[in-house]
Amino acid sequence: MRSARAPWVALVLDVCCVLVFVIIGRASHTKGEAVGGIASTAWPFLAGLAAGWLAARAWRRPLALRPAGIAVWLCTVALGMVLRVVSGQGTAPAFIVVALAFLGLFLLGWRLLARLAAAKLAAR
Repeated sequence: MRSARAPWVALVLDVCCVLVFVIIGRASHTKGEAVGGIASTAWPFLAGLAAGWLAARAWRRPLALRPAGIAVWLCTVALGMVLRVVSGQGTAPAFIVVALAFLGLFLLGWRLLARLAAAKLAAR
């Protein structure tokens, strides 16, 4: 990934991870995939994602697991849950665990895969 594009690509991948989480979650609870419903469910997590990017200055090292990946992951879940409570949406303990697991796997997972692929290419 070219360094000038890396932050933008990383941000798009992070947003896609959050949207996949939301769409799968809504589908598993038969809430539907209407754009309004997806937006209503996604905005708290997208706001948390943005806060994580800012807190970690993730654009500097977008592929880094630490601090960028971990900060983005934890801020996405923590602030997402707080904003869900403030906006009157649910935050059952099981949902928090699922969000931590899914978003951790996806937000950290793509970074790990990208780093492994970059290391493999560099070794050639």
